[in-house]
Amino acid sequence: MTLINKVINTVFAPRRREIEKFKEHPIEVQAEQFARLIEQGSRTQIGAERGLLRGTSYSQFVRKMPIIEYADMEPYVDRIRAGEKNVLSASPVRWLAKSSGTTNSKSKYIPVTVGGLSASHTRGPKDVMAIFCHTFPSSHVLDGKMLTLGGSKRLENDSDKILAGDLSSILIDNTPRWASWLRMPSKRTALLADFDEKVRRICEESINQDIRSFSGVPSWNLVMLNRVLEYTGKQNILEVWPNMELFVHGGMNFGPYKEQFAKIIPSLDMKYMETYNASEGFFAIAEEPYTNEMLLMLDYETFYEFLPTDSLDNPSRAVPLEGVRTGVNYAMIITSSNGLWRYMIGDTVEFTSTSPYKIRITGRTKLFVNAFGEEIIIDNADRAMAMACAATNAEVGEYTMAPVYMSGREKGAHEWIVEFHHQPSDMAEFTQQLDKALQQLNSDYEAKRKGDTTLHAPIVRAVPKGSFMEWLRSEGRFGGQCKVPRLSNDRKNIESLKAFLKID
Repeated sequence: MTLINKVINTVFAPRRREIEKFKEHPIEVQAEQFARLIEQGSRTQIGAERGLLRGTSYSQFVRKMPIIEYADMEPYVDRIRAGEKNVLSASPVRWLAKSSGTTNSKSKYIPVTVGGLSASHTRGPKDVMAIFCHTFPSSHVLDGKMLTLGGSKRLENDSDKILAGDLSSILIDNTPRWASWLRMPSKRTALLADFDEKVRRICEESINQDIRSFSGVPSWNLVMLNRVLEYTGKQNILEVWPNMELFVHGGMNFGPYKEQFAKIIPSLDMKYMETYNASEGFFAIAEEPYTNEMLLMLDYETFYEFLPTDSLDNPSRAVPLEGVRTGVNYAMIITSSNGLWRYMIGDTVEFTSTSPYKIRITGRTKLFVNAFGEEIIIDNADRAMAMACAATNAEVGEYTMAPVYMSGREKGAHEWIVEFHHQPSDMAEFTQQLDKALQQLNSDYEAKRKGDTTLHAPIVRAVPKGSFMEWLRSEGRFGGQCKVPRLSNDRKNIESLKAFLKID
């Protein structure tokens, strides 16, 4: 064990005992979180409106507080932005995490309280390192620096006392000075609004530093690393940073990017740790590299509920942690010290274990295709893409899919626009393998495709490398936190992309 790891493991030993506690006693720890949040809620305006009192039971809470989405919370956020106090939280709201979401360009402003920042948002990254250093005691990752590629939106004054911006900008702005020697780039560069300028400065500031880890969204970090290679003229990242060892990633499925990172960082010692963090909070951490199964963090002043996705129109079927089962697709609902009350954050998860409670992200409640009753979710699409690539020796970079609606006697179909890193020699074979994989993975899709009952075979169009990033740039969505919309029930995104690329 290295000296610095020995120090870190000693410092974090009490925290690891707390993690073991909620792994062994999850229901009790969640009950403690619930009681604490109810006490906080009893001192808020929404608590007064809903009759939340100290000691309110879970069954009473469910009757008094409906499950909500952002549209339901927005009037309360507007009151916070207007300067009202204790609207949603007893802890002061100092920041608003600005998010455009994945399927809607309208900005969302998620409250971030003083208490929520420390209990969840900043606690998560600390636990990542505590878990990593305990799992890999011989690692030298902390002997060097971490490169953080944050969002491209600058913090803005939303009111006299509230700042609004990407969550990553909020976290960077609240990084303690003592931690700055561990992180690159400089705060000034990290908070730049222009992504291209940010990456240029990252190259200038970081290529001579001992970078051993980096973090962020896979797609944008891949863009950044390729720019570093262009800037330095090197063939792979180990020629720039020979001690590179760890990528802490989240925000999207890492599977489609795994091979690309393996090529650009050809190291058997490289480790990839997945996390589940969002504007609403930090929720889960993989305890081992190379897995998308993550430990649900149960003591972050967050109380969890889960609603089966086949019952989104029946909120009474929502269950707390003790009611979940493995293998079921759930919409995640949180109550937290950031002032979110039974808030459906829009992500769907599946439990892979209930002892301890581990989850994997399967998609979004509104990011799926069900134009013909086929119920294709992101998990289906990503896995089918991987299967088709394996069968045709292809490698996919980005993709998006939308339905082609029925017209007259013409049956429907799915239209895919795909950017390959390595294009298959036979696109017809790739299309056939994609169709076959989807039928294997999704019985509803299989039924609609049987005998072309409802759906024709998919339409797959290959586009040049860089197409999706240039399209995002044209849409004003170019930066570290913006993602390519994988699936859409309407044709807005795909028609915009086709128009930009001049595809008939």
